[in-house]
Amino acid sequence: MRHTPGRPAAAEPAASFATDIPARLDRLPWDRFQWLVCVALGVTWILDGLEVTLVGSLAGAIHESPSLRLSETEVGLAGSAYLVGAVGEALLFGWLTDRLGRKRLFTVTVAVYLLATIATGLSWDFWSFALFRLLTGAGIGGEYAAVNSAIQELIPARRRGTTDLAINGTFWAGAAAGAVAAIVVLDARVMDPEIGWRAAFVVGGALSAVVLVLRRWIPESPRWLMTHGRPEEAERIVAGIEAGVAARRGGSLPPPAGGPIRLRPRGHMTIGEVVRAMFGPHRDRAALGLTLMACQAFCYNGVFFTYALVLTKFYGIPSGDVGWFMLPSALGNLAGPLLLGPLFDSVGRKPMITATYAVAGVLMAATGLPFASGLLSAWAQTACWTAIFFVASAAASAAYLTVGESFPLEMRAMGIAVFYAFGTAAGGVVGPVLFGALIAAGERTHILWGYLIAAALMLAAAAEWRLGFAAECRSLESVAAPLSAVPGTHPVP
Repeated sequence: MRHTPGRPAAAEPAASFATDIPARLDRLPWDRFQWLVCVALGVTWILDGLEVTLVGSLAGAIHESPSLRLSETEVGLAGSAYLVGAVGEALLFGWLTDRLGRKRLFTVTVAVYLLATIATGLSWDFWSFALFRLLTGAGIGGEYAAVNSAIQELIPARRRGTTDLAINGTFWAGAAAGAVAAIVVLDARVMDPEIGWRAAFVVGGALSAVVLVLRRWIPESPRWLMTHGRPEEAERIVAGIEAGVAARRGGSLPPPAGGPIRLRPRGHMTIGEVVRAMFGPHRDRAALGLTLMACQAFCYNGVFFTYALVLTKFYGIPSGDVGWFMLPSALGNLAGPLLLGPLFDSVGRKPMITATYAVAGVLMAATGLPFASGLLSAWAQTACWTAIFFVASAAASAAYLTVGESFPLEMRAMGIAVFYAFGTAAGGVVGPVLFGALIAAGERTHILWGYLIAAALMLAAAAEWRLGFAAECRSLESVAAPLSAVPGTHPVP
């Protein structure tokens, strides 16, 4: 193993070791390995986007399904069931990911998603539909902790913000695919809509089997291994990655820019230790993470789980045509993180997160007023939503980036899980139920209040300007020192 001499042996705590693995991972040039990580792990967000948009686009058909007979409120409750499952299993799988490793868990979670999504297409009443949606959400919720932590630990620091936002933004590639799929399966000339909405879930779940194959080639996170007393295994993985990159580039790699970090292997963190660390020395970051996650979750889930209901109820759009209106918004959401993402690494996290949340909030409020007055056509409303979520999508993606960078490596997955869970529970579960009830009331002015609440929450998230921290182009270990770091040693820059 490649060790770097540190302090005199007499001054070092027993069993501590020095390693330059973080610096070596951060200096790697962009290569086929990083693309594999992005595709095999990042597909999670495509699956989530597919799920959310399918339910939104198919809401009208599901509501009209003779076998399910769901009311508008039950459609909203089914959306909340999905999020309840995501919240509960995010916490469980987040804890297991920090305890057992990233690789084991991101295999289990995609298998849960696969089976539950297929089962959704076979549901026979509201309760079975809600149960299978809950289990589908459980698979996705577990994915967020395992996959986000693995991606951040394998991507070089200088590209972490751009990559993380782009991957989170691919949620909307799934959303666009869901919108197109809805157009096809709800076209009575192609198939009976009752069969079509069921086929969409079954086929979508079956396609995720490809993910299981791709993930066989993703190694365990070397950063996780080095903090769990397995530095030799971490060294073998990093050396293998370096050898592959050097061979493909036809030359040697540049030397690491940062120095080593000295660690003392420690046991698994208990829930109590996680809570004390999160709300003790890291309480400002905890408050920031909760705010960002809850505000974007309410805004997104409230609007998109009931998007189709607004179009069908207030604009008279047939359920089979809803996908045409979902598609532009999905593409705008996809473009936002892709085009704005590099600015989070160059301009910086604090100014960009503050600006995107604030602009999205102002635009949401400005759109709600003409909607309530009946001044917008269906296409004009869609254009407004597309503009809003071009900005809001980058903000929401940055929320996941922030909670992943906020906490030490030993509790990173749990930190992501806790704030995804609490944020989704506070904003995401309430949002669909509230908007579903407001839509059922049948008055545009009622829905305006929902839009204004969402706008106020996005503006509140501008607290990033006070609580945010600079993480651009810095190693994870310098942004949040590992709990296993030996006191008095210096993390890599």
